Amino acid sequence: MKPESLNPSASHSFLLRLSYPNKIGMLAAVVRVLSDNGGDLGAMDIVSVQSGQMIREITVNARSEEHAKELEEKVAQLPQVTVLAASDRVFLLHQGGKILVENKIPLTNRDTLSMAYTPGVARVCEAIAARPELVYELTIKSSSVAVVSDGSAVLGLGDIGPAAAMPVMEGKAMLFREFGQVHAYPICLGARETEEIVDTIARIAVGFGGINLEDISAPRCFEIEEKLQERVDIPVFHDDQHGTAIVVLAALINSARLLGRELPAQRYVILGAGAAGVAVAKMLLKVGCRKIVVCDRSGTLHSGRSNLTPIKQWLVAHTNPDGIPGTVRDALHGADVFIGVSAGGRISGEDLRGMTEPRTVFALANPTPEVMPEEAAQYAQIVATGRSDYPNQINNVLAFPGIFQGALSVRASRITEGMKLAAAEAIASCIPPSAAAPEYIIPSVFNRDVTKQVAQAVAQAAEKDGVARA
Repeated sequence: MKPESLNPSASHSFLLRLSYPNKIGMLAAVVRVLSDNGGDLGAMDIVSVQSGQMIREITVNARSEEHAKELEEKVAQLPQVTVLAASDRVFLLHQGGKILVENKIPLTNRDTLSMAYTPGVARVCEAIAARPELVYELTIKSSSVAVVSDGSAVLGLGDIGPAAAMPVMEGKAMLFREFGQVHAYPICLGARETEEIVDTIARIAVGFGGINLEDISAPRCFEIEEKLQERVDIPVFHDDQHGTAIVVLAALINSARLLGRELPAQRYVILGAGAAGVAVAKMLLKVGCRKIVVCDRSGTLHSGRSNLTPIKQWLVAHTNPDGIPGTVRDALHGADVFIGVSAGGRISGEDLRGMTEPRTVFALANPTPEVMPEEAAQYAQIVATGRSDYPNQINNVLAFPGIFQGALSVRASRITEGMKLAAAEAIASCIPPSAAAPEYIIPSVFNRDVTKQVAQAVAQAAEKDGVARA
């Protein structure tokens, strides 16, 4: 069974179309059954009233698919109430896909057609052939990003394949457009070999100003990003790695400031040695943090472990300076900060007891955190999750739209470490020290100033690092 949220949410929202006698008390009975069984009611719209029968649509938020089905069955058991239809609002929203391509210029007459297409377009093609850099000025390349996945590590679903990854990549494209004014295109590849993926993306990169790698499993994702960046002269950014690390660092900057601590003085435990965990560890190392212990399913990474992948061997060489062995609970003893980028339910609130007070807990697994925030809050002063229904949501949308907007604005050839650090500092700065609080260490994803500040900081860092070409 899939994990169930504690609270009903729009992610399991459905429409109930009901028919019942148009008389006093019928609607109240329906509402009572839904509420008593944990449903969260929204709009209640009258569809029609015919021959004394009321037809009404009710929007209901549930905790899971199973819970939604249970609510539907409870209503169907009411005397004189007929369930005409139950429609999943999430699936309705995805009908026909979530994005589209529109013309920037309406083709309303012969002159416009002649300029936009043949024969006028030939002159523009010849100009670009003579001066290839004009492709940025005369095509959509300057504001376009390819969102590329092989479907091997999609959200918390795992390896579901490229076709099933399409809805997520479409959603990512929506976020690029909404928050960064960047045109993004979902590209899901029917390929798994590293060289095949790199070669395919490199060959289609001509039409894009940047490549956003998404939901590609570790450790292949590290090699794919590195090799692809060697092949192309546009930014390659694996958001599961760097986007997560950037937003985590932004939140840590504000949480440390709030607690009166310095980042390098804290001891960190990272649970999860995949793409996000590795990137978070590297980001912390770059800002001077050395007291870092990374844990995988088998426990802490230390020199006594064998049969480690190359990236885990790298982590052994650069983290856990005291060589702490054992489980994540052992690592947490005396730690200041816990960062979970693994799977739901991996630790308990009791495991946090051994940490140094005041404790900071980032339980970022989705949809179920490593430890539920209600439980973590009994031990930790600052708690963050990856979920939108709790305070302090660590969400990559705070990073990648502004990063690409800034990189595209200066035609950057790559994303440098300086650009990533600048992005993290820009996100953190969106919360003035006077406004920071234990439940407000990271700005809302709907704070429109975030993208602007991140883009400006990234563009300036690109120029400073010598990768800007405009």
